Amino acid sequence: MYVTELVNNQKHQVKVKRLDEDDYKKIVKTRFYFNWKTEKKHDVYKLVFQDEILGLMSCKHYTDEKRIEIKLLAVAKENRGKSKKYSRVAGTLIGFACREAIKYYGIEGCVSLVPKTSLKKHYSDYYGMIDAGWQLFLAGQPMLDMLKEYEL
Repeated sequence: MYVTELVNNQKHQVKVKRLDEDDYKKIVKTRFYFNWKTEKKHDVYKLVFQDEILGLMSCKHYTDEKRIEIKLLAVAKENRGKSKKYSRVAGTLIGFACREAIKYYGIEGCVSLVPKTSLKKHYSDYYGMIDAGWQLFLAGQPMLDMLKEYEL
């Protein structure tokens, strides 16, 4: 797994880890846009490069549906928009969720999310997510394509 530093096009190896209790002290709304303490009831992951948190994701398992729902996904403020520092942050987190879905549910696994209206087209265009009405999802070949693209 890697992110690309856009200023020099250099690839940096990153890791996805569970968020530690101490991490909540470092996560501020001005950088990550949400109060992440409200997500403690779900599985919360961080994408890290050298001890710096680049992005966050909260997931919930629906075992009877063989599905993982991404409840909340955010990249750090400096990694958004045209002047972002690193690319591939959100995609790597989504790819990680796909890997977890396959790990727990096999090829029948699925990853879904409820996007903000303004991001729906972005998720479809960039990550191959399929429109299912109010949710978008990845399953089957599109999910395997995400794993291949993000080297998971």
